[in-house]
Amino acid sequence: MCGRLNIIDDPIAQFINDVLGIEFNTQTNPDLRPSQDIAAIIRPSGQFQQLNATWGIQPEWSNRLLINAQAETVNTKPTFKAAFGHSRCLVPCSGWYEWKTEHNKKAKYAFTHASEQPFLMAGILYDLAAPKLVTLTTSPNEKCGEIHKRMPVLIQPEHIDYWFNAQPNELDPLMDAISGDCILIQKA
Repeated sequence: MCGRLNIIDDPIAQFINDVLGIEFNTQTNPDLRPSQDIAAIIRPSGQFQQLNATWGIQPEWSNRLLINAQAETVNTKPTFKAAFGHSRCLVPCSGWYEWKTEHNKKAKYAFTHASEQPFLMAGILYDLAAPKLVTLTTSPNEKCGEIHKRMPVLIQPEHIDYWFNAQPNELDPLMDAISGDCILIQKA
């Protein structure tokens, strides 16, 4: 489960401006946690926009905050199906963190882009009046799998239009893990 994000404002803002042509304002938070506010990108009426949302939802039936949805079941689980169908978003981040038990202690690992560009995590939105979001996870590539059993669904810049425009049942190709070659993993 991807449960912490690294947000560094300057590179993200520049990347979003270069790739999407919009002004993007976020606040640096090198250890963003669930239930905190996060900047996302939406595309209502074909125009990219920034939307600030809270990371996580708490359905009535759950006693805990849900922060991730599995890519393999997001299109079929009742909690996620409708949002996946019509409220997809992107969550720009500088990287994410995972923990691995080593010698009976939890070791924190940082995952960043090898070229230092931001990642675009796939997400789905709820309640646009008081926006909340969850991010999507998938089975990891071999490199990330050495640390954790899941990783975020990462949308490449050339697939942004497809992510927002395709029908839910056409998105399977984007749900697979990206190559580990572009991911740098370091102890944090």
